[in-house]
Amino acid sequence: MPTILGQNQYGKAENRVVKITRDGDTHHIKDLNVSVALSGDLEDVHLSGSNANCLPTDTTKNTVYAFAKEYGIESAEQFGIHLARHFVTSQEPIKQARIRIEEYSWERIATSEANSKFIGADEVKHSFVRKGQETRVSEIVYDGENWQIISGLKDLVVMNSTNSEFWGYIKDKYTTLQEAYDRILATQVSSRWRFNWTDDEQRMPNWEKSYEQVKKHMLQAFAETYSLSLQQSLYQMGSRIINSRSEIDEVRFSLPNKHHFLVDLEPFGLKNDNEVYYAADRPYGLIEATILRDGAEPKIPVDMTNL
Repeated sequence: MPTILGQNQYGKAENRVVKITRDGDTHHIKDLNVSVALSGDLEDVHLSGSNANCLPTDTTKNTVYAFAKEYGIESAEQFGIHLARHFVTSQEPIKQARIRIEEYSWERIATSEANSKFIGADEVKHSFVRKGQETRVSEIVYDGENWQIISGLKDLVVMNSTNSEFWGYIKDKYTTLQEAYDRILATQVSSRWRFNWTDDEQRMPNWEKSYEQVKKHMLQAFAETYSLSLQQSLYQMGSRIINSRSEIDEVRFSLPNKHHFLVDLEPFGLKNDNEVYYAADRPYGLIEATILRDGAEPKIPVDMTNL
């Protein structure tokens, strides 16, 4: 049977680049994992093995490191924009570039007051410990005319130890779950949000500030919602972001319910007054939804695992 070549791309994945910016004795760290995927006029390399239109993946790797020096890394999004624009505008066969970035955050180690007189208070300016709350992610796609910028985070674990209920649900002969009127609500947040920025340099968002503000609104909404379901919390988190950040048109969440079940202590003659729980890791409920600005079209893929 005849075959045709479908959608395809190639590039160098997971280029780890750590950029140290030295401001006198004070150092700043940007730690990125950058994956480059290019697509365009690449039929010949698949069909006949001709590499005439193929930019080596090793070159894309080298470009990542060179750009870290030439442009610095102001933000993951800005760095991705520089790379995507370069690949599309410098190589005629390349019609689209997709840059995916994970960012790992670091914070300074504070020296103790007792030790500062021996090692010097300036030591804190270049000593760091890896932050563990979440991993920041970005995806930048450019086709020579249009931009799509998606930012997000993953592995952000949050918990409310009260102010959550779950009752009034459908019950059939297989239902054993007891209704809960005071429960732990916990989840590990994976979220992506899409910017409405096009190509106007004057209107380019402050990517660093935007990320911090989105995370702030997300966490505040989770904490402040008296939740009757994880779906309700999800919607409040997304709505708070859309209503607070004009540069964002779409937010998508994937929230696994990290179940906590009350332990039966009656066999030991003890009463469990919502104090001792068993944390179950699987199976788990998985709640996913997209929150959109009114009039916006959804563009973030339903499956976010490959973003």
